[in-house]
Amino acid sequence: MSRTLKTVIVNGSLSRPSRTRVLLDTLQEQLAEAVALDIEWVELVDLIPHIGTTLYKSALPDEARRAIDAIESADFLIVGTPVFRGSLPGLLKHLFDLVELQALDGKPVLLAATGGSARHSLVIDHQLRPLFGFFQALTLPIGVYGTPEDIQDGQVSSEALRQRIALTVQLAAPVLHGVQQRLTAAAPQRPHVALEVQAA
Repeated sequence: MSRTLKTVIVNGSLSRPSRTRVLLDTLQEQLAEAVALDIEWVELVDLIPHIGTTLYKSALPDEARRAIDAIESADFLIVGTPVFRGSLPGLLKHLFDLVELQALDGKPVLLAATGGSARHSLVIDHQLRPLFGFFQALTLPIGVYGTPEDIQDGQVSSEALRQRIALTVQLAAPVLHGVQQRLTAAAPQRPHVALEVQAA
């Protein structure tokens, strides 16, 4: 039996509630129907007081260090961010500045973003993919981007975005199943204990 994937969802929004959270919630709900996930959230808004001026992981307070540890030990990351002035928030970039260089080697990462208009959508390919390429992570085939017209009243409201999410899940599932199989095969096996039955 395949093990569940330790999945960390990083919400790069600096506000609560947020369209980014709605998009990430929808993604994880549909992914969880296709792949067994054990989910933990890292909310950037909760870390604002802790990481802004810190240069080293060892100097972080406990809450922020636990967030970094969760990212580093994940089997699978989902990272979502709002876009401001054509770029991701500097504090989100700084969060990943504190991640160990080799911690994400080969790990699958699903990218998502929200912005005020469609013209910001290239942030996924022009900024997020290079960031995780630096970490030698495995970014999944397509990312997901939503605008205010796509996400309204706390839910995904456009058919186009729903179809994009469905396609993302369809393309991600085989990769994630492969990761599950590899991790299951690498896990230490419990020794088989033979039981002797004695006649009464």
